[in-house]
Amino acid sequence: MAKPIILTIDDEPQVLNAVERDLRKKFGSAYRIIKAGSGDDALRTLEELKKRKSAVALFLADQRMPNMSGTEFLAEAVKYYPEARKVLLTAYADTDAAISSINEIGLDHYLMKPWDPPEDNLYPVLEDLLDDWNATVGVPYDGIQVAGTLWSAKSHDTKDFLSRNQIPYKWIDIEKDAEAKAAAEAMSEGKFEIPIVYFPDGSHLISPDNLELANKIGLQTEASKPFYDLTIIGGGPAGLAAAVYGASEGLTTCLIEKEAPGGQAGTSSRIENYLGFPKGLSGADLARRATIQAKRFGVEILTAREAIDLRVDGQYKIITMKDGSELTSHATIITSGVSTRELDKPGVKKITGAGIYYGASLTEAANYRDQEVYVIGGANSSGQGAMFFSRYASNVTILVRGSGLEKSMSQYLIDQIEATDNIKVLTRTEVVKAMGKERLEKLQILNNDTEKLEEVEAAAMFVFIGARPLTEIVANLVERDPVGFVFTGQDIFTNSERKKQWALKRDPYHLESSSPGIFAAGDVRHGSVKRVASAVGEGSVSISLVHQYLRSV
Repeated sequence: MAKPIILTIDDEPQVLNAVERDLRKKFGSAYRIIKAGSGDDALRTLEELKKRKSAVALFLADQRMPNMSGTEFLAEAVKYYPEARKVLLTAYADTDAAISSINEIGLDHYLMKPWDPPEDNLYPVLEDLLDDWNATVGVPYDGIQVAGTLWSAKSHDTKDFLSRNQIPYKWIDIEKDAEAKAAAEAMSEGKFEIPIVYFPDGSHLISPDNLELANKIGLQTEASKPFYDLTIIGGGPAGLAAAVYGASEGLTTCLIEKEAPGGQAGTSSRIENYLGFPKGLSGADLARRATIQAKRFGVEILTAREAIDLRVDGQYKIITMKDGSELTSHATIITSGVSTRELDKPGVKKITGAGIYYGASLTEAANYRDQEVYVIGGANSSGQGAMFFSRYASNVTILVRGSGLEKSMSQYLIDQIEATDNIKVLTRTEVVKAMGKERLEKLQILNNDTEKLEEVEAAAMFVFIGARPLTEIVANLVERDPVGFVFTGQDIFTNSERKKQWALKRDPYHLESSSPGIFAAGDVRHGSVKRVASAVGEGSVSISLVHQYLRSV
């Protein structure tokens, strides 16, 4: 945290320097000492400090200054920092002005000049006032702050992006903070655009996109070179594993991630069956560890960058980014994973991001403390989400279209759910309508056995209803199954037409697509096992196949 500030003001340079010297000697380790030679200069300083959200603990102002007296300065200063402690330096003739200031501006103390020795006449008074300030006000958070509303989908996206990229921030709900709301209205020039992201250097961004935000917070978004041995599209467990093994084995490697390293697994609240972690670990922790490991081996991870096209030119694989720039490599691994399917029911789309979320959305869980939360879906991801949300919500209800959880969820999760008092499971039940003007308020749910339609109160709904592969980038380049998953290895030869398209004498490698030198690993691959450990294994194995491919060309 940045040090809180003591601001001292005096028009006589010798006196000002002496005050600064004494303050720095006693309080310099815990406070930042700033001096100003006039009331006007001090007010300009306060304006900048306020923009930067710096904390001011105490004003120490000389009463006898030309143009603006100490009392007049303090009267203006409290408009910026009403909680700061106020001390006036006076001569004997200024006693009446000091007493008036106590009544008019809440002056905390006045000190007679000279104050020597400071150990007796200055420090005890200021120590008492600063202790009181720390006890009642304290140092504000000086990191990134996000101001918005709980019901703003854009605010949710910004929080989610920061959280998934391991960037700490403080959330400011402007519906509960009048000062923050007024600031948001002023900064967006009456358009009331949110969120507003404040930075420690005093700057801010209004409703930024992920790329703009990534550049501001210092994430790498641009490649350092135009050509790599290996490019990887997608930063989930498979992509991160491929990056770690590729770079550690000497391949110049660039990983392109649209949102944040970790993929869907990165949003998991707890992965309890991952080998080597008997107490489990969160998806965010796994992503953080793997990202650090990849960077240590020299992997370039481009965050908030979207690859929109992949083409082949001879032996080269050329990726086109959304901004038109290109990256070229000898080999490419597709590890773009899957995205949660949308719930196509009346009312859902309009309030998505305002009480309705896809995936775990861990950033929002605490906002629904002591409220009714619904989880849609019966796979492991929904079970992990339900367990996490149960820490905050009064009740969590899991809606499953099937007859139970046994076919789609691991037994350890089923056991945990059954042992959790505030989680219940409704089988053969589905959502038919979401209701609410600006946010989710109610759901209509249907029991498919009894055909009973029920309307229930709901503060939030988290949707986990299957996934679709993110393979549009290779739609016209490699063979895919009817759903969109990439065929690899011998699966390419499941019919004669595809077999004719494979031009090489050798068979495709196990994780190689129908386009030589383009591989697929993890959830995006046809026939893959949808587990984190499996994705990590495939990402690792893909590197040995890349080496075989590179030796063959």
